[in-house]
Amino acid sequence: MFTVRFAPSPTGYLHIGNARIALWNYLLARTIGGRFILRLDDTDTERSKEEYAEALKEDLSWLGVRWDALERQSLRVARYVEILERMKQSGLIYPAYETPEELDRKRKRQQARGLPPVYDRASLRLTVEERAALEAMGRAPHWRFRLSGNRVEWRDGVRGDCHIETASLSDPVLVRADGTVLYTFASVVDDHDMGVTDIIRGEDHVANTAVQIEIFRALGGEPPHFAHINLITAASGEAMSKRTGALSIRSFRAMGADPLAVATVAALTGTSESVQPFASMDDLAARADLAKISRALTRFDPEEIMQLSARILHGRPFEAVREALAAQGIAGPKAEAFWLAVRPNLQAVDEALSWWHVVNGPIAPHVRPDPELIEAARGLLPPEPWDESTWGQWSEAVKQATGRKGRALFMPLRLALTGLDHGPELKLLLPLIGRAEVSARFA
Repeated sequence: MFTVRFAPSPTGYLHIGNARIALWNYLLARTIGGRFILRLDDTDTERSKEEYAEALKEDLSWLGVRWDALERQSLRVARYVEILERMKQSGLIYPAYETPEELDRKRKRQQARGLPPVYDRASLRLTVEERAALEAMGRAPHWRFRLSGNRVEWRDGVRGDCHIETASLSDPVLVRADGTVLYTFASVVDDHDMGVTDIIRGEDHVANTAVQIEIFRALGGEPPHFAHINLITAASGEAMSKRTGALSIRSFRAMGADPLAVATVAALTGTSESVQPFASMDDLAARADLAKISRALTRFDPEEIMQLSARILHGRPFEAVREALAAQGIAGPKAEAFWLAVRPNLQAVDEALSWWHVVNGPIAPHVRPDPELIEAARGLLPPEPWDESTWGQWSEAVKQATGRKGRALFMPLRLALTGLDHGPELKLLLPLIGRAEVSARFA
């Protein structure tokens, strides 16, 4: 089965860049009928926080992302140790004793000589006695995976044919001296064990791919298919980071953005697909095609989310917002007609409440610019029942009686009715306000 995963570290709030990777994995699984795994990379106990893990799940759920399985790497440490012991016995990994400071000095010396800063495998040349002496001094080894030095090739779902010469890479550290398992290794073990068939991630991970392919093969498995998606930056060009909170999903939630708008802009930014309102996640999933992803770094404009959010909201039927309106106290027999009247003027559902107050009163006092017109209009109020045709009939009668027309007619009436110089169509608001309340506002 087509199986993908999203494997974030719970070290901060989910930002739009990471959400984009989650969405592409989820949308493709949804389209194909595959399996989507949410896997928390929480082995870094110092930086990983449970509050961020919960926030991450909450934000993904709000976006409409549903996972078929939830895994936590912190619960799989015993499995990593088991595989590492096996690799030690087979000579696939080896102990290295340099401190971070010593490694830094080595890199600087190599660079000064015009050489690539690749680890020189000095620890492989240590004798058993030399290793024992270092450990007696208190040196705990970190463990490195021995690369083949061969050319590793793969067909990338976005970038096409790719290759990396592993001779140009340092043997990667899989386990730190303190026993902490690193992402490069844990991720491969998990993908291998969980049957992941396709790895869809940001192009910042391209450099990891050859290493991970060799680890997959060392474990006796075939590597998954890889696809590396172009990165997006903030409009300023600044890279996104969940630790700074830049463009976090919850910031858009706080702004009242529509979740489908956030998902659409996050997924389609940096593709040849146009950003447009979709009725559902299934409609968005139908547009998910790796072939449409650009290779270029793309800037992300948060304003596009709010604009699309408004466009989606303007087409939302009453049933889709009934609960959200009721939570604001907007309910009853005229709630649906009210929603249809005000939705073209909203950027977010929670803005509806101010118009509910306008309809039901009281409204803020205002200075009438044309008392003569207002008095005439009050005397010409037609009897109920009122419907959408009432406004046209009434305003025409006022026009004929007063000689006012255009803005000189409509603006004083709007101010008297709503206390505002802008808003929904008055033909829709008038029946909602009702004759008694209109008469009172014109008194």
